[in-house]
Amino acid sequence: MGNIVLLAETGSDIPPEAAREYGIYIVPMHVSFGEETKDDGSFPPEEVCDYYRNAGKLPKTSGSVPEDFEAVFDRIHREHPDGQILYLAYSAVTTCSYQSGMIAAEGRDYVTALDTKHVSVGQCVVVTLMARLIREHPEWTVETARAKAEEVSRQVRMCFVPDTLEFLRAGGRVSNAAALCGALLKIHPRIEILDGYLKATKKHRGTMKKVVPQLVRDYIAEQNLDKKELWLIWAPGLAEEIKRDAEEAARECGVQKVTWVKTGGVITTHGGPGAFGVVGLSLFNPTSSCSNRSGIPANSRTR
Repeated sequence: MGNIVLLAETGSDIPPEAAREYGIYIVPMHVSFGEETKDDGSFPPEEVCDYYRNAGKLPKTSGSVPEDFEAVFDRIHREHPDGQILYLAYSAVTTCSYQSGMIAAEGRDYVTALDTKHVSVGQCVVVTLMARLIREHPEWTVETARAKAEEVSRQVRMCFVPDTLEFLRAGGRVSNAAALCGALLKIHPRIEILDGYLKATKKHRGTMKKVVPQLVRDYIAEQNLDKKELWLIWAPGLAEEIKRDAEEAARECGVQKVTWVKTGGVITTHGGPGAFGVVGLSLFNPTSSCSNRSGIPANSRTR
């Protein structure tokens, strides 16, 4: 990848095999199970669901701290002494990670950063697409790559629906009454990433088996997504039958390549088991803003 080295947090849910293939470095975010805190990515996300089931409360998530970045910056500088680090960050309005990265980058002229304004697989798509592009353009400077990453970030669209509102209720993001009504009426709010914020934009009613394939079809059309590749998000507990239905819906829409990405510990804590999402590249003008789409803010700050 020339002398540009990409960096992102574990909350991007970049699969380990993709990180190895492209030489992407990962900074840990954190998940606390009572008194025990673990690095996100160091344990299977199913542990989040098991902990909630056994303890009756959610783990707590926290962003990367400056020391996390310092350790990885130093490692990259040792392994790539002439390398320029391009840190493509998890949405800065949802976590302290970006601020931590900037603190750690002080005095390091080999670090360039960009707030991607994405989380989870939205950020994953920005980073992995940039890895491909940098391989194709070894002549790029880090400034050129950052400008392209900003353009790609504006093109990426992401939404997801939780299977249950129970984790959102336990995390204080919806009330007990809303969670109860959601369960009784089989309501699944659509959460979209708009200008870095997670916002509930629509309500889908029915079982996940009904909601998921329809969401795939609707989101491809609404966002005019590029059909060359679509990324589908799954959290532990999503039924294989639903995954097959989702992929079939994508194929019926003309999608040529479907890439599945599993949520890690941080994202599973917020979205809960059985959540599903869609990520793609919008073919609308990438310089246009998404901020004029209406939505109800979801209090999603990673503490």
